[in-house]
Amino acid sequence: MAKKKVNISLPSVDELFTSQVERDSKGSSVIQLLPLASIVPFPKHPFGVRDDQDMEQLVESIQEHGILSPLAVRTANDGVFELISGHRRKHAAEVVGLTDVPCIVKDLTDDEAVIAMVDSNLQRETILPSERAFAYSMRLEAMKRQGFRSDLACAQFEHKSRGRKSRDILAEELGVSKDMIRRYIRLTNLIPELLTLVDTGRMKMQPAIAISYLEEDEQRWLLEAIGSQACTPSHAQAVKMRRYSEEGTLTAALVSSIMEEKKPNQIEQFKIPKKNISRFFKAGMSNEEMGARIIKALELLEAAEAKRDWLAKEEVHDG
Repeated sequence: MAKKKVNISLPSVDELFTSQVERDSKGSSVIQLLPLASIVPFPKHPFGVRDDQDMEQLVESIQEHGILSPLAVRTANDGVFELISGHRRKHAAEVVGLTDVPCIVKDLTDDEAVIAMVDSNLQRETILPSERAFAYSMRLEAMKRQGFRSDLACAQFEHKSRGRKSRDILAEELGVSKDMIRRYIRLTNLIPELLTLVDTGRMKMQPAIAISYLEEDEQRWLLEAIGSQACTPSHAQAVKMRRYSEEGTLTAALVSSIMEEKKPNQIEQFKIPKKNISRFFKAGMSNEEMGARIIKALELLEAAEAKRDWLAKEEVHDG
């Protein structure tokens, strides 16, 4: 019996970086070819464009097929367009050397543009904590401003927001808890240097949120202490600094003193690459078994060295 062929259409790399809103509007909106030089980034756009492996794949896709999914823009002024969605595609087009790109020109107010920009970019696979923090903050502020307006453009939002806070509505629309939104927005109160530590994973969310309540000069005291002691605060240390800050008694010396307190992530560790010692262990041994074997070997070495030293002393005495 012959097998029935099934045609499966897979999305291109280009299409993976578009929002559902863009894909839905692609067939109903007029697509224009605009000069790449006439498109400027969205003001205070919180999402970075990184030259990573995904970008390499996107560049290769555009080189081979061109831009299959148009960018979303809005008119800023004569001959200039603000980019709503497609910052990665725009960068890839610049790398490829394109001069014109297909775009959907949308008629959006400032708040509508902010909401569309955030929603389209939150679908990225990799988002840094700082990007998510400022995106949530921008979208929430736009929603709050819409709630104060009475024009038809925001009638749907007014109906939705009756008796409810904007943060509750945002949490519902994004499918996350309102506490998560609150925690991320707190990160926008960190100085850039500390926020970078969160993005790189050096400082965890819980202590970072507590630190976000410190004044700017107090955060800079902490940054100096982090640099001098090569460690970041634990949650308990961060809470302690916040408490002293709220009492008005936090000083640079006190920050340094708190950071000098021992904590679990300050326990010094000595690591040996496993490949360098694998020949001394049987296959399948657990880390605990290998650790015990290493300690036993060191104990035997210590005993042998002690015996050697004793024999050496005896020879000197006999001589």
